[in-house]
Amino acid sequence: MSDFGGMEDLLQDFLLEAGDLLSDVDNKLVDLERAPDDRGMLNEIFRGFHTIKGGAGFLNATELVTLCHLTENLFDKLRNGELRVTAESMDVILSATGAVRDMFGALESASQPRPADPALIASLKRAISGELGTGEAPAAAAPPAAAAPAGGEPDWATLHQAVTGVPAVAVASAPVEVAPVPAEKPEAIIKAAIGRRVSDKPGYSGPTGRRDSEKQRDNSIRVDTTRLDQVLNLSGEIGLTKNRLNALRSQILNGDDDPETMHALDVAVSQLDLLVSDLQNAVMKTRMQPIGRLFQKYPRIARDLARNLGKDVELVLAGEDTEIDKTMIEDLSDPIIHLIRNAVDHGVEGKAERESNGKSEKSILRLEARQEGDHIIILVADDGRGMNAENLRASAVSKGLITDEEANTMDERQSYNLVFLPGFSTAGVVSDVSGRGVGMDVVRTNIQKLNGQIDIKSVAGQGTSFVISLPLTLAILPVLLVRLGDQPLAVPLSMVREILPITPDEVQEVGGRATMVVRGEVLPIVPLANLLGWPQDTQPEYGVLMQTAEQSFILAIDSFAGREDAVIKSLDDFRPKGVAGVTTLSNGQIVLILDMKELLGVGERHGVSRAVLIQHSKNKLLAA
Repeated sequence: MSDFGGMEDLLQDFLLEAGDLLSDVDNKLVDLERAPDDRGMLNEIFRGFHTIKGGAGFLNATELVTLCHLTENLFDKLRNGELRVTAESMDVILSATGAVRDMFGALESASQPRPADPALIASLKRAISGELGTGEAPAAAAPPAAAAPAGGEPDWATLHQAVTGVPAVAVASAPVEVAPVPAEKPEAIIKAAIGRRVSDKPGYSGPTGRRDSEKQRDNSIRVDTTRLDQVLNLSGEIGLTKNRLNALRSQILNGDDDPETMHALDVAVSQLDLLVSDLQNAVMKTRMQPIGRLFQKYPRIARDLARNLGKDVELVLAGEDTEIDKTMIEDLSDPIIHLIRNAVDHGVEGKAERESNGKSEKSILRLEARQEGDHIIILVADDGRGMNAENLRASAVSKGLITDEEANTMDERQSYNLVFLPGFSTAGVVSDVSGRGVGMDVVRTNIQKLNGQIDIKSVAGQGTSFVISLPLTLAILPVLLVRLGDQPLAVPLSMVREILPITPDEVQEVGGRATMVVRGEVLPIVPLANLLGWPQDTQPEYGVLMQTAEQSFILAIDSFAGREDAVIKSLDDFRPKGVAGVTTLSNGQIVLILDMKELLGVGERHGVSRAVLIQHSKNKLLAA
């Protein structure tokens, strides 16, 4: 039963706004650690806690008010010069923000938060009174940040939960920007979001991405009113054009089909086509959100990880204004956290090692986003020890993941991609490799689910870069239409490199498999019919050169029908392996969109009847 009878909507608005403020406070705390005498920043952090406290008081969240009040008192003394910011006091403050985030989790489930850890309250009081010694270890918020055990590997799951306020397996919602709320009006934090949010209210999830007791997605989105005005104006113009078309239709039906009327009809249809195209683009832009809303939580995470490991790491953000589809932001959260964790833990050397290599003690970790064409590029780069391709190959061979023969044929790029193999680990391998790759198969899997790719670039002794390439949106997918017989099928255009004719003279058999030599590279020929388990009635005449992060191959097809921007319809209740969804062509024909990565792993054994697939897809589209 809810502890907020009749105030549930206000509670959700509070969680949305307060979550924004807390994320902003976290980032300012990281900056404050580098500039402890910045009075302006101290005042901004103080106002953030004061505003959160006011909203919590309005909801009678007494324990949250108590914790915010103590932290506010500490900042009051810091901004007045009565105390100085130290590493110990900063640890206590960051523990307090972690506890506040935990209390937000309780509020999300519509229950009043429990009291904060007494040890944390005691540490805050000692810090306020100036009794927190320089070398004294602060009490951590529950759950505490994990210290590295004797084996040298921290408890990442516990540390992740301490830093982000959610278990490591959960997908955290991306925090979003918010205009500052005046501190003198505590109730404003609750009411500010009303009228400014486009949301499906039943199913809203708060800052940690949970709905009540279960993990679900945050389906709310903020849209600039300018973009909504553009959609409204285009809708109005389409209505006027529709009226014009109706009038012309009546004229033609009444026999008025002179050249002037037909010309007016052509103009109206062309105008409608242009307006609909503009409307589609405008609607797509309403889904786009600045990626900075995702990036803003990572400086705190990098700072806590580095301090836990005794390293000096500064996370530099770039391209925060780059926009990306809102539905992709949440799914990117955990992969980027994992890449940052690996960079801080394994990529960056310790202070002594950096000094001996002629590097500065402080390591720079860069998180950058930029748009290139119709793709978003996300870069996670460190200036650490780099990766050693030979050591990676040796580790994979020793664990039986690849053979000696395969290792000998691998170039550097293929060697770096070994870290993405399930079960790959560099445990027992030191120096250049140092454990990089733990859990990286999950990172790649999550990126591939977004129709993206991840690549690695590394220079020994200089650092490693992980480059993620993602489509701008998941709602529209550029595809290449191919045919098996007279049946069209769609494959993601992002994987297509070129189309080649297949002639019997060029096909060679290598190791029992059909191959072709393309610019000196021997590539396997993979018949699409075999992947689907469909009968191959004719000899394929064309091949599509396709490339994934792991391999390049030639997909054998009968013919192709050009490029399309497909609007994907999902098959949630019936999703055969290897099928990402369906779409319809301009002539109304239904086309399956193939998941090539899954198909390559499924093969002919799990082929599904073509008739079953097409009929079910037709039913799905008709129902939609």
